[in-house]
Amino acid sequence: MAEDELFRGHGGAVAAPNALAAQAGLDLIHLGGNAVDAAIASMLATYVSEPGIVSALASAFVNVWPADRDPAVVDGNCEMPGRGLPSERFGGGLREVHLEYGGGITIYAGAGSAATPGAFKAFEESHARYGRASWADITAPAIDIARRGFRLGAAAASYIELTGEGLYSFDPETRAAHFDGDRPVAVGQLLTNVPLADSLQALTDEGFDLLYGGELGARVADHVLGQGGLITLDDLRAYRATVRPATVDRVGAWRLATNPPPSIGGPVLATMLRLLQRRGTDALTILQVQREVLTYRAAHLDAAADLEAAGADLLRTLEQNELTSLPTSQDTAHVSAVDGHGNACALTSSAGYSSGVTVPGTGLVLNNCLGEPELNRRGLHAVAPGTRLASNMAPTTGRADDGAMLAIGSPGADRITTALMQVLTAHCLEGAALQDAINAPRVHIGVDFATRDISIETEPDEALETAARQIDAPLRTHSRHAMYFGGVGAAKRTADGDLEAAADPRRASATAIG
Repeated sequence: MAEDELFRGHGGAVAAPNALAAQAGLDLIHLGGNAVDAAIASMLATYVSEPGIVSALASAFVNVWPADRDPAVVDGNCEMPGRGLPSERFGGGLREVHLEYGGGITIYAGAGSAATPGAFKAFEESHARYGRASWADITAPAIDIARRGFRLGAAAASYIELTGEGLYSFDPETRAAHFDGDRPVAVGQLLTNVPLADSLQALTDEGFDLLYGGELGARVADHVLGQGGLITLDDLRAYRATVRPATVDRVGAWRLATNPPPSIGGPVLATMLRLLQRRGTDALTILQVQREVLTYRAAHLDAAADLEAAGADLLRTLEQNELTSLPTSQDTAHVSAVDGHGNACALTSSAGYSSGVTVPGTGLVLNNCLGEPELNRRGLHAVAPGTRLASNMAPTTGRADDGAMLAIGSPGADRITTALMQVLTAHCLEGAALQDAINAPRVHIGVDFATRDISIETEPDEALETAARQIDAPLRTHSRHAMYFGGVGAAKRTADGDLEAAADPRRASATAIG
């Protein structure tokens, strides 16, 4: 098949955080694009239409499994900024904020919590390698949504309601975009973001170097530095997306490709799936595997000086040993897309919990990836400028023995890997339908980084709750389909060429097929 024909499918399936984003992706396929174009267009639309959940100055991982090539992951994760700054600048520009989200968490916001964003560089590299649509077509849906307006969805409204007073009220531009008078914006409210539309249009017209070293980047760096933060124009100029071979594992009749090290999420997911295949998939075994892997993560991965080496060690040693014999040593959004020729793309992007700071006149909200405690276990501003941060993200693609293709992923901080392990176990090992696997009750074991104490969070389910009581740990039962447990989205092309997509009711997600 010729290179130009490889990606020219006339149909596709997209799972995304909302209907606008899902339709944006499907429209790209109908315009002659492919799964990669669709995923990028859908995520850009999500940046506009899911305020609070994710924003454009974010990190991203793009997992692509083309029809005739090996799978690869384009790493656009955030980096530690601060090139050329004196040591006394580090540790400033921060606001400690307590959020009620997820049962309560303390984070750092403000310009000092913002890391060098990599999402646009990841999109640029992914498109250069695999894409077919024009950038004008890819960005058009997001620009149109930002100018014409959108109705705020339930997930974003819920998050802003929970976090608005602490996170979105101290910066004047951020407050104006997220508040209606004295109250956070509510579900169903019509919102626009003309400055963001203008920024996206400028990036389309002039290229992404406008952000990574050009005029737009200078505006970002000037504002961050003026607010006590660390992102310099040199940080933006130096940023490069990194392309890595995916970690491929056999899971039943499937080969699944996950995010490789230095990501934490990919190796953790791969490890859990390997252990479940060895031990079984009953509720108690799922809990035991979560406990072992997540406790190991807290002890050996989260604070590792070399995340790539630590993640590789985890995967390499497990080839011959059980996890017990290993040597000691948010918010997020996801889009899945497949096209009619069997190309799959899973794209996960995160801006943390948000810094609460908007670059004036741009509509661009800074991430708070330096202010997320779970991603900075070595300490606040502790790593050298240019260091890639830790990440829970684990976008996954798959190919079955019969030729079926799958793209899947989830938001949800440290619940990303436990959500995906349960859905992939049900679908790939137990044969559950994709939507049924996503709808099924979930459980998550939380591990305290300092003490290694565990706690169990579960949705209502007799088997899960019975198994949880056999483990000596506090147990909390959430409501059915609680947002806490992530928001898995999946798109699939079956062996017969049929297209399907499945979205998680926990995040009011949406699908588009055609």
